[in-house]
Amino acid sequence: MKTALVTGISGQDGSYLTELLLAKGYEVHGIIRRSSSFGTQRIDHLYSDPVAEPGRLTLHYGDLTDGCRLANLLSSIVPDEVYHLAAQSHVRVSFDEPVFTGDTTGLGTVRLLETIRMVDLPCRFYQASSSEMFGGTPPPQNEESPFRPQSPYAAAKTYAYWVTRNYREGYGMYAVNGILFNHESPRRGETFVTRKITRAAARIRAGEQKALYLGNLDAVRDWGYAPEYVEAMWLMMQQDEPEDYVVATGTSCTVRDFLGYAFGAVGLDWRDHVRFDERYLRPVEVNALIGDSRKAAEKLGWTARTHGEELARIMIEADVRELELHRGAGISPPLPRSGAHADSQIVRH
Repeated sequence: MKTALVTGISGQDGSYLTELLLAKGYEVHGIIRRSSSFGTQRIDHLYSDPVAEPGRLTLHYGDLTDGCRLANLLSSIVPDEVYHLAAQSHVRVSFDEPVFTGDTTGLGTVRLLETIRMVDLPCRFYQASSSEMFGGTPPPQNEESPFRPQSPYAAAKTYAYWVTRNYREGYGMYAVNGILFNHESPRRGETFVTRKITRAAARIRAGEQKALYLGNLDAVRDWGYAPEYVEAMWLMMQQDEPEDYVVATGTSCTVRDFLGYAFGAVGLDWRDHVRFDERYLRPVEVNALIGDSRKAAEKLGWTARTHGEELARIMIEADVRELELHRGAGISPPLPRSGAHADSQIVRH
């Protein structure tokens, strides 16, 4: 049985990756930050009660800013594979919190890599890189395209990318960068634009919301389906030699297009409900990100199967079902959502 350590396990990608790893027979350990409320709703369905049945999923409290804690965890778990997904990942928020973003998204990566090197762990390391690193570089972007980061988040991710390559080339570590373009799902956080759109469309359809406020509708993105993208993560870690890969659909979709897909799926015209709010504009906009993932297709055998319109349909249908479930129970869906389980249902260290 292989053992994997996943940072950011409670996020969208962490939850889908954990499902995949457990299905492949892994023992999975995840790192979560200590909070006064549970934030594990995306992975609650994966727990078994440790009192009744020993599970293969264990969560540990930790933080990317605490190098000592990371060293203790890596030394005790001794993972075969480390998937580093945790970050301050909201681009717009990174302009408001640039120092925190740099410390977690950038320096958090080197803390992990240096710990692996210092304790001499023979593990493989995956770094969740981002298409935002390309920034102002014209599309399509591939592994050879230059980086022009245009946000503190993108700059931090670019640092993490290069330090990962440095540890691979300098110390012979099996360390890879997955340069994933935008990927979404019904588990996407509610402050990210795609989920914000589908959730609003469902609520407007139900009469529980009147308007949706957004910023730049002309931004072009390459939106794929998160469960497919975690498959690419795993494939990168199974190759004979470590390399970096772009993961994308290769298709373009504007925010305006996504609005049309989502609102149209529930019989609404988005133009009747969407309002502009300059607070959602970035100080520096990234106009177009479209990935060229031919290398992933050739070497990993991976290609995207779900594209913009189908993705919007998957997400809006899930949000409509969730809303109807809560309305049928006579309650409003919580905002934001929070975990709801007892301590006895989860292994925490």
